Amino acid sequence: MGADVAVVLLRAHCHVYVLETRIEAHEAIREKIAGNLEMLGKGGNISLLQVVQAADDIDWRDIDLMIECIPEQLALKRELFAALADKAPAHALLASNSSSFPISQIAEGLPTRNRMIGLHFFMPAHIVPLVEVVLGPDTDPARAQGLADFMRRCGSVPIVVRKDVPGFVGNRLQHALAREAFSMIEQGIVTPEDIDNAVRFGFGFRYLAAGPVMQKEHAGLDVHAAAAATIYPSLSNIAEPPPVLADKPRLGTIGMKSGQGFYAWTPATIAAERRRYDEALRAGLKILASDLPPIEP
Repeated sequence: MGADVAVVLLRAHCHVYVLETRIEAHEAIREKIAGNLEMLGKGGNISLLQVVQAADDIDWRDIDLMIECIPEQLALKRELFAALADKAPAHALLASNSSSFPISQIAEGLPTRNRMIGLHFFMPAHIVPLVEVVLGPDTDPARAQGLADFMRRCGSVPIVVRKDVPGFVGNRLQHALAREAFSMIEQGIVTPEDIDNAVRFGFGFRYLAAGPVMQKEHAGLDVHAAAAATIYPSLSNIAEPPPVLADKPRLGTIGMKSGQGFYAWTPATIAAERRRYDEALRAGLKILASDLPPIEP
């Protein structure tokens, strides 16, 4: 994820350090970033990248933004940001790409909490335009707006999340949909394949053109309100994942990583699906190109 975030910054001609403690991974990281920059027509920008092994290898005086992309362990993140309090200059923003921990938890008790902020990308970060700028209770709103403006100059589409709620915005919306989807599978109403088709070839297809609020503006809010009055009472409001989902990790059937989830996977089908998925995302980007902010140096 950190390598993909680096591509987002490099495509806007930023000088970027990638800190990776495993020196044996440096060559692969650099090759991955270079390949993605070439694909975006920004291959020459690889000269702006430095891959380093330790924090002391960075000239912190030149750092304006630090983005943490380490594993999702709260203790590790807090330890990292505590160490950075003595390294990052006072003007530098300290951002976390965490998808699960509120920035308020990571920043709790730290002297840098007024300039700590959530900056949540979606995989793959250099293809999916959305990035969430998440304010904690102590985050300076002016710094948050400045970060959103910067991300827009990087060609991303930032949204400002003004309350540090679990899952922020994108993941809350995804999990609201997933709760209903897995509940219907659990009840035998529909198969996993038909759930995927309903989203991809039905209302999800329309979301490429308009989000859920704008789409209802097209259809008529009167129609939506009437349908909602009928449908909302029957929607799932379970507080835990249904067994059809919760049992998967226990059984070791977790998707591509294990060769079996709701679908069966082989190395060949995984490779084919990942190619198809990547090509579909890039095709979607072309459709949205006129709605995306231009990349500025």
